[in-house]
Amino acid sequence: MSEGSAGGRCCAPSREAGGAARPAARPAFERGPGDVSGLVRLEGGAFLMGSEDARAYPGDGEGPVRRVEVEPFWIGPTAVTNAEFAVFADATGYRTDAERFGWSFVFGGLLPDDFPPTRAVANAPWWRQVEGADWRRPEGPGSSTADRADHPVVHVSWDDARAYCDWAGLRLPTEAEWEYAARGGLEGRAYPWGDELEPGGEHRMNVWQGSFPHSNTRADGWLGTCPVTAFAPNGHGLYNMTGNVWEWCRDRFDTAPLAGDGARRSSRGGSYLCHESYCRRYRVSARQGLTPDSSMGNAGFRCVRDAV
Repeated sequence: MSEGSAGGRCCAPSREAGGAARPAARPAFERGPGDVSGLVRLEGGAFLMGSEDARAYPGDGEGPVRRVEVEPFWIGPTAVTNAEFAVFADATGYRTDAERFGWSFVFGGLLPDDFPPTRAVANAPWWRQVEGADWRRPEGPGSSTADRADHPVVHVSWDDARAYCDWAGLRLPTEAEWEYAARGGLEGRAYPWGDELEPGGEHRMNVWQGSFPHSNTRADGWLGTCPVTAFAPNGHGLYNMTGNVWEWCRDRFDTAPLAGDGARRSSRGGSYLCHESYCRRYRVSARQGLTPDSSMGNAGFRCVRDAV
C-alpha cells in the first residue's frame, strides 16, 4: 500500500493513483425499497452556481458563476449516519475500501499522545496513515462509533458511498443538485445562511477554531465530527451542508466547470478541519476532488433520489 498524497488539497488526502491494485469486483446487492420517507423534496429550477468572490479558490474551478437548471429531486436532510451505514453493512456483509486496504487516513490531532508513529502525508503531515482505521474504528484499533451512532459515517470512499446508495435505491447528488440544496433558497451567498461566518457570534457549523493544526478551542463545541443535526438547518430544512464532513458527489472532478472528465470524484461542503487561515472550503461553492477509492476521517455522503 503506497503512501497517499494530498493531491493539491490540504483538506483531505487521496490514495495515490496506481499505488495499489483495486480490490476484486464487489457482489451485486439487492436494492432496498428506495422510498422517499424521511427525505426532503426540492422543486429544482434555475440558480446561480459557483463563486468568483474574494473567498473563492479559482484553481478549484469554483467559477465562473453560471446559471444552472436542476430538475426536482429528493434529498436526505442529513449525511448518512454511522447507525444507517451499519444497517447496510450488517445486512449485506459489505466491506469498505478502508477495510479491504487495511488502513485509512486519520487526522493526527484525534490520536492519543502515545499513539505509535505512523506515516504522514508529505505536504499535509497532520494526516496519518493508520492501520486498522475504518468506519467502525474511526481512529484505528481501540476506537469505535458506539457513542457516535448519530454522527456521519466517515472513512467511506466514493465507491462505498455509491454501493450504499445502490442498495438503498438512491444515488449520490450531482454537484449542481448539492449546491442548489446547500444554498437553501439563497442566491450568491457564501454560506447556507448568508454571508457572515458567525452571525451575531453564533456558530452555524462544525469547523476548526483556533490555530490549525495544533490548537482547536472547540468554540463550536466539537473537535472531530458532530451529530448530523447538531446545528440549525438551512432554508430547505437540510442540516450541516457545510462543515462537519465533506460529502461525495456523483460527478467527476475537473477544475474547468462542466468538463468533469478527470479521474477524481467531486466532494463538497468542507469539514471540521477547515479553517480560514489555510482552507476556506466550508462554503457552498467550494469543492475538491479525490480518487474514488480514497477514505479519510472527514469525508461522508448524503443521498438523493429523482422526483417522479
